[in-house]
Amino acid sequence: MEWELLVGIFPQVLLDGLILGFMYALIALGYTMVYGVLEFINFAHSEIFVVGAFVGVEILLGLKAAGLLDSLPWIVVLIVILVAGMAVSGGLAVLVERVAYRPLRSAPRLIPLISAIGVSFFLQDAIRLTESIWRNAFNLVYPGMDSLNRRFELTETIDVSVKSLVVIVAALLMLWALHVLVNRTKIGTAIRAVAEDQAAASLMGINVNRIISLTFLIGGAMGGAAGVLFGAQYGLINPYTGFIPGLKAFTAAVLGGIGNIPGAMIGGIVLGLLEAFAGSYLSLLTGGAFGAEYKDIFAFSILILILIFRPKGLLGEVVRERA
Repeated sequence: MEWELLVGIFPQVLLDGLILGFMYALIALGYTMVYGVLEFINFAHSEIFVVGAFVGVEILLGLKAAGLLDSLPWIVVLIVILVAGMAVSGGLAVLVERVAYRPLRSAPRLIPLISAIGVSFFLQDAIRLTESIWRNAFNLVYPGMDSLNRRFELTETIDVSVKSLVVIVAALLMLWALHVLVNRTKIGTAIRAVAEDQAAASLMGINVNRIISLTFLIGGAMGGAAGVLFGAQYGLINPYTGFIPGLKAFTAAVLGGIGNIPGAMIGGIVLGLLEAFAGSYLSLLTGGAFGAEYKDIFAFSILILILIFRPKGLLGEVVRERA
């Protein structure tokens, strides 16, 4: 009977793991874009992700108060909040780079890292202060859209919601768009040149500061889109929502190969699947001794083992070649 239960829930657990993995992958793309150019971990990316989520919920609450949320097509509403979240988060990422990181670019690596942690805490409290003044609350719930919450029954034991499919499709589209941008456009060539050697790129006429700002813009926009989709998928957000998903997304980026865009996607999916299977099967396999609350320990233990035997990640780390 227990074996039948394990097999019976497997497809649904696999689907849930893929959805969670694609969410981590979207956030991880922001980390890996910045690292690929600057070899720098932007620990404020978690809060940039949260800003996108708050932009989305504010627009939805505004539409709901105006009585427009249920009358507009859901796809139009989704595109509006995605574009707005990406624009605000991308702009914020550029501002953070200009104010907190650029002046420290030639400093020892520990200095910008400390600055990133400081920016992270600053943004958390800034979001909390703004929402407390604006709404007298900072725990906000995404208004539900009936069309996004509609579920499709694939089999007797598997069902999936429209918003879950949106997460998967959006993640795949963004990965494809980044791949095309980085590998098949002049901007992508400039980004790769700056990642390889900033001094040589500058001598070839590339505006290094502009390319680095563009990289932060793209990474921040990916984080903003992830924030909107996270809010729509899971509902409740607050200024501290980004910490755990951001940490796991960073882990996913390292797992796939930091600086490697396809690696970020694969690392996110692997981590999501590990979490989903651990959360669903640990209790059944251990007779209740370990429950779903231990899924993080299981997932990070697997990660440690992978990094011990393959420290550059699954697809390899992408870094500059040094003379």
